[in-house]
Amino acid sequence: MDIKQLKFLIALDQTRHFRKAAELCHVTQPTLSMRISKLEDELGLELVRRGHRFEGFTDSGLRILAWAKTLLAAHDGLKVEAASCRGQLVGNLRLGMVPLSSFDAMELVKPLSSQYPELAFQLSSMSSEDIIEHLGSNQLDLGLCYLDEVDPERFDIIELAVTEMGLLFDKRYFTFANGALDWQEVVSVPLGMLSRTMRFRQAIAVKLAGLGLHARTVLESDSTYQLMQAVRAGVCCAVMPRHSGMESLSDTLQLLPIGDGATHSPVGLVMRRAEPRSALAEQCFAAAQKVLSIGL
Repeated sequence: MDIKQLKFLIALDQTRHFRKAAELCHVTQPTLSMRISKLEDELGLELVRRGHRFEGFTDSGLRILAWAKTLLAAHDGLKVEAASCRGQLVGNLRLGMVPLSSFDAMELVKPLSSQYPELAFQLSSMSSEDIIEHLGSNQLDLGLCYLDEVDPERFDIIELAVTEMGLLFDKRYFTFANGALDWQEVVSVPLGMLSRTMRFRQAIAVKLAGLGLHARTVLESDSTYQLMQAVRAGVCCAVMPRHSGMESLSDTLQLLPIGDGATHSPVGLVMRRAEPRSALAEQCFAAAQKVLSIGL
């Protein structure tokens, strides 16, 4: 067994496709299939259900996959720790982020990139619950998420601002009087929304339920980019965070504030307390404390 076999297994989980997993690992498909088969032989277990294509992992495969992710995280952490002992900060900072909040992640990434030019960033968009889970299993270094379910005994936290909401629209298709909108005006237009599992979407639902209002949702997506495309095409408007700079992406976009439009839970930068945790996470979290305290 070697680390490449574990990487192949994880790539297969990420892509759910043998050819795509091979491309991700820069090997041929026969090589990837052979190495995974060899891993199965070494463990004496069937890990992958095969037909004409990838059909999923067996129950044993899922359990081995969880260990593979833990071992790979530890392997990467070992390399980062060694670099830290040499006075370097290198490697990939794995940062999980909720898709919508008033905090622009580039306010953190840009100064860290300038301070540590050999550092690379792996950014993942996911729900707060998934961020907490991935931090706990050491699959992320840091997380930007809503704090209402974060246990301060298990995580170090830098609390950021509460997210304020606004209505994003394309001026070629929709017109509103300048100034703050109320929720009655918001629900009067077709809306694009994040998926229902996302905390930002849930915050909107709480606001509307409290007012006895119902949104006219014409499009749902787990992709912020697709929401932006729909707004630019005039398909809908979208409730988006203020101060995120989204309206600056096009001259035709405008974002107006919504009165009483703030999430109940603030967003924060989170790092797990339990060992093992990488020197990369610790140093970037310490640097973030300095960077973010200047901006707050």
